[in-house]
Amino acid sequence: MNAVLISVIVMLVLSLLRVNVIFSLIFASLTAGLVAGIPVSDATTLMVNGMGDKSGTALSYVLLGMFAVMIGLSGIMSLLVQFLRKVFPNRRFALILMLAFIASFSQNLIPVHIAFIPILIPPLLHVFNEMKIDRRAVASALTFGLKFPYITIPVGYGLLYQTLIKEAMDDNGMPIAKSTVSVAMLFPGAAMIIGLFIAVFITYRKQVEPKEPIRKLEQPEAVEKWNIHHTLTILAIIGALAVQIWQDSLILGALIGIIILFIAQVVPAARGDEVVQEGIAMMGFIAFVMLIAGGYANVLKETGHVNELVEWTLTITGTSPFIIAFFLLSIGLIITLGIGSSFATIPILATLYIPVFLEAGISVTLAAVLIGTASALGDAGSPASDSTLGPTAGLNADGTHHHIWDTCVPTFLHYNIPLFLIGLVAAVILG
Repeated sequence: MNAVLISVIVMLVLSLLRVNVIFSLIFASLTAGLVAGIPVSDATTLMVNGMGDKSGTALSYVLLGMFAVMIGLSGIMSLLVQFLRKVFPNRRFALILMLAFIASFSQNLIPVHIAFIPILIPPLLHVFNEMKIDRRAVASALTFGLKFPYITIPVGYGLLYQTLIKEAMDDNGMPIAKSTVSVAMLFPGAAMIIGLFIAVFITYRKQVEPKEPIRKLEQPEAVEKWNIHHTLTILAIIGALAVQIWQDSLILGALIGIIILFIAQVVPAARGDEVVQEGIAMMGFIAFVMLIAGGYANVLKETGHVNELVEWTLTITGTSPFIIAFFLLSIGLIITLGIGSSFATIPILATLYIPVFLEAGISVTLAAVLIGTASALGDAGSPASDSTLGPTAGLNADGTHHHIWDTCVPTFLHYNIPLFLIGLVAAVILG
């Protein structure tokens, strides 16, 4: 039995049975070790050692979570709500696309991740109802904004994502430049844009009658005026972005932003414990999933069974880039749907498929396209993904938005299908 194949099946089954992703990855790691004849204690050690390789990524997540909490406490999001309510009366498509645009900032320019949604969206539900906007279109727009930037823009979470791809390829014997990764990710980025336009202008373009609220909608907050704290928050964001680009370090960028907000008293130092706790609550789980995924990838390598899987794969696919792409994209879709994290999928897929790429003579650029696209597949549509949980948290504030049918299914159809197809197109063009 091939240890890699058996462990991946175990992980997929557990994930599809809704077992928590951390347990799924741990059990899959131990399964790989046992099938390969590695004692449980040694397999555990290998997993822990592999986790250390992803400690920088985990720390980046946690610091960004803290920075996001502090930006939320500054009150600047309330001003954004007021702006949207004032500028977009009776302009449905413009409002939806603006929400996609604003959400895109949450992954790079203002790296607050999903923290902005519970603040921004509930006060706008009145507007959606008045304009008879189909909330599935809004869910699609928000998911676009949570995915497109980290896939295509090497800043903020995009820097994390593309760095993970580079490191995973480097670690598995296929060195690549960061600039090449950025170019490769333009393919899945184009797929996301196509999916957004189809959702907004075709599938959900018609007006719909609003449902009767189950929970009372909150009234819009009192008008807030621009003050010095808002200015200082913008300066902290600019400083964090500048340091991140200058030093090519998300950790230093987030840390600078946090320090500026504390020194400027936008968030008093006395609230430091609150900031840390809420930041860890927001991003700590994802950070830990990344650690476990790195450990799992390390166990897979140490089993020595990856080469067997490569030979088995090549007997089915041959050296056809198109067929190899189909297999990789399908597996990436299933894994990410199960664990709900594109980021955590990267080291797993790289370990499994880079040896196949090397044997089949796949180009470095196509390899980056396929790994990045396969990892992104399933993030939209997964019930456990932040890209779907975030939009639902805001749109269901009045109890009328269904997580599966109004967020997961629409985003699955409009983003995963274009991503899958564009991955196959890339295999034809670059193969």
